[in-house]
Amino acid sequence: MEILIPDQIVNVINLSLYYGKTKALKEITLDVSKSKITSFIGPSGCGKSTLIRCINRMNDLIEDVKIEGEIKIDGCDIYAPDVDVTELRKRVGMVFQKPNPFPKSIFENVIYGPRVLGVKNKSVLKDLCEKALKRAALWDDVKERLHVNALDLSGGQQQRLCIARAIAMEPEIVLLDEPCSALDPIATSKIEDMLVELKKHYTVIIVTHNMQQAARISDYTGFFMLGKLMEFNVTTEIFTNPREKATEDYITGRFG
Repeated sequence: MEILIPDQIVNVINLSLYYGKTKALKEITLDVSKSKITSFIGPSGCGKSTLIRCINRMNDLIEDVKIEGEIKIDGCDIYAPDVDVTELRKRVGMVFQKPNPFPKSIFENVIYGPRVLGVKNKSVLKDLCEKALKRAALWDDVKERLHVNALDLSGGQQQRLCIARAIAMEPEIVLLDEPCSALDPIATSKIEDMLVELKKHYTVIIVTHNMQQAARISDYTGFFMLGKLMEFNVTTEIFTNPREKATEDYITGRFG
């Protein structure tokens, strides 16, 4: 049974991905709603991270990858021959599992992307930095020490800095690959609160092993297993009334 996703921004259509001869994603079809949080859950190695890396074509960087099917953003096929991948990655930001700030100042980390793209005006860069840090709920912590090395920040602050660095590019979509897995519960809670605020401005897609996190913050949830999308629905339905036995078994802890 299909569910109706309002105001779609991403359409994944019959997508399969191969690493060499190994089929890692198997005919995935789903739609992502604009200005919502969509979570992907499932056991390790089930294809969650592989799928989000398809949405900004990070898998292009891996040798011997073959993709079948389509991904559309705002109705345009992102794998079409004329697509500018650099422009795509500007529209679709990415935050990784482990915080990876550059060994530069907090300010230089945040404005790195805009500067690379040619923004030179200091007041514009300063405004972009402040806006991104505020949206990443980090401004109050660092506004007096923007020229301190980013590596001096705590792990949770470093991850929020990486989120600020992604949103300084003013993307439409923010992808997060298990952004809280290396963080303590307090830092995790701050990032969850921040992500709920972020969806006012961006579409958020998050891979998480933490089912409670998916239940707390996401509007829609997809459950993956062995490269297949087993079930996709409104989050409350996934967790209270799953349609597939495999989904129920996973969220009740019978496996995974």
